Amino acid sequence: MAAIQLQATLPSLPSGWSAEKDFKAVSTLSQPTSRAIEAVGPHFLAHARRKRHKRTFSEDERIQAASSAKKTEDEDDGEISEPEDPMLLQREAKDWKTQDHYAVLGLSKKRWRASEEEIKKAHRKKVLKHHPDKKAASGQEENDQFFKCIQRATDILLDPIKRRQFDSVDENADKEPPSKKEVQKKPGNFYKLFGPVFESEGRFSKVQPVPQLGGPDASREHVEEFYNFWYNFDSWRSFEYLDEDVPDDNENRDQKRHQERKNLNARKKRKVEDTQRLRKLLDDTMAQDERIKKFRQEGNKEKNKKRLEKEAAEKAAKEEAQRKKEEEERLQKEKDASDKAAKEESKKAKEAAKNAAKKNKRVIRNAAKDGN
Repeated sequence: MAAIQLQATLPSLPSGWSAEKDFKAVSTLSQPTSRAIEAVGPHFLAHARRKRHKRTFSEDERIQAASSAKKTEDEDDGEISEPEDPMLLQREAKDWKTQDHYAVLGLSKKRWRASEEEIKKAHRKKVLKHHPDKKAASGQEENDQFFKCIQRATDILLDPIKRRQFDSVDENADKEPPSKKEVQKKPGNFYKLFGPVFESEGRFSKVQPVPQLGGPDASREHVEEFYNFWYNFDSWRSFEYLDEDVPDDNENRDQKRHQERKNLNARKKRKVEDTQRLRKLLDDTMAQDERIKKFRQEGNKEKNKKRLEKEAAEKAAKEEAQRKKEEEERLQKEKDASDKAAKEESKKAKEAAKNAAKKNKRVIRNAAKDGN
């Protein structure tokens, strides 16, 4: 850095200035205290390290920087990397289509959950370790086959369309449904074992988030929503990744069209089989779901209750109608008896009146005879 020098002459002191007269003490120093002092701190430690290893400043800084970088690399490896399978390292680049791209990058535990940033980070770590130039510098065999596998895996997993195609056929990400024996082995196994299965299947759903299986205390509405969602599952899963290679030779167009039709039919067949597989999974799950059995029992109980209530109401109505009929018949009989009695009474009264009239006539007639 350039320095600027200025030459200036200080003014002379006033003629009347006096050190004793113009000096003013503001305060005094405190009494001194004896203390033990030790050399500590990062700078002293760096000095001691250089002395011990007989390094210069530049040598020590370079070695420390390399050590820090190695430590950071090891920490990052612990976050995303996995132990490398020796068989995986021997793969041929030409067999890229059958390789496990996530395993190649050390992401076999994350798989479809791995973010784009994690894929890029894993790629950088693998490249630093397996780059042909680095192998050559360290005296290893110059074999770039696995390096090409790394590049292919990264290209596929960073392409959204190609990654979906690979995820569609990634059997290592699938969760096998449990057997009935495994479910019945321990109470609560149904939810513990089937939950991850549907979580894995849910990655193919066009609709997110996907309803979860829930637990034994889930409401009827939740359970019905879960099964309705899965029986009407809208999946983006496809099977292009398993297509056989189509020849690029323009001279053999018939064979090219034949292979394309063959691939298309194979995709449709796999899609149908996958739909049937999911349907069977749902049927098996529902058959073992104790909540469904409980809801059906409650439904049957409610139906029986309504049926019994209906039968009781019909019986009561029938009995009431019978009672009314019997009451009407009784009243009619009483009325008929009363009418009959009144009629007989009237008849008797008429007969009595008639007899009385006859008797009066006889009396009058006899009285007339006696008067004569």
